Amino acid sequence: MDKYTLNQTFSFDLQIASFDIHPSAEYPIFIIGLLVYLFSVLSNVMILVLIVTQRSLHRPMFYILFSLPLNDLIGITAMLPRVLVDIVIKKNTVYYPLCVFQGFLLHMFGGGTLFVLAAMAFDRYIAICKPLRYHSIMTPLTVAGILSLAWGLDLAMILVLFILQARLRRCRTLIMNVYCSNFSLLNLSCGEDITVNNVYGLAITALMHIITITVQLFSYIQILLTCVFNKQSDAKTKAVNTCLAQIIVFLIFEFVSLFTILSYRFPNISTNARMVCGMMIFLILPVFNPIIYGVKTKDIRIAFSQVVKKRRL
Repeated sequence: MDKYTLNQTFSFDLQIASFDIHPSAEYPIFIIGLLVYLFSVLSNVMILVLIVTQRSLHRPMFYILFSLPLNDLIGITAMLPRVLVDIVIKKNTVYYPLCVFQGFLLHMFGGGTLFVLAAMAFDRYIAICKPLRYHSIMTPLTVAGILSLAWGLDLAMILVLFILQARLRRCRTLIMNVYCSNFSLLNLSCGEDITVNNVYGLAITALMHIITITVQLFSYIQILLTCVFNKQSDAKTKAVNTCLAQIIVFLIFEFVSLFTILSYRFPNISTNARMVCGMMIFLILPVFNPIIYGVKTKDIRIAFSQVVKKRRL
């Protein structure tokens, strides 16, 4: 029984795990992490600003795309800054309500990524498979409905997950990771039956993937069939360019998530490596999404180049 176990008067000041880092490496790691964070924030904010300010991007596709950098900013900001501060300050404590809030935001990020990518895939399906009806289908009301459904489902599922977690009595004060999550918060409970929590957590994870993967598979299969039967090579090129970025992002997210899960199944992997793997879920996409969409989305490249040219004049 460790010193953080069975504290009958639960403290709102929790101890949180830390990396085992040599003192000489602390500030270099902090600087590298800070640069990664600043790059992610600046590049994602740039895409948000372009979508808001450039009239050429005021289209349904980019209204939906707007949610992706916004979601990325939520994910990386909720996780990375406090980890970097803990590396330097070594306080390694977190206030319980803030821990819950961090966990909530990080779970929202994961679900939000899946739902937003599904919404973007549906938009590309309408644009490529039903081009003549695109504007009559993807009206502002439809786009608002799609985004409300995506974020609403994510919010409802995660909210219930944390309500179920909040009902448990706690007597432990150690968070067994460098950031808070539903799993680490459940480990604070005092031998309570968490079967319902585990079943619900697995159920919503499966449901999120079933819904979003079904939408994406349907959309991309229909797009593929349209390309096969469409003899116009420019249509095929357009389909590939508009969908490839979304497929790459989805595969990266799933690969990193799977890699993280597997890292906890192998006892030979060090604690530091496991915690880094867990962080990758909230780092990879916020860093690479702006690069991927900046390179693969022609309209964003053009909008960015026009802004740069205006500033030079």
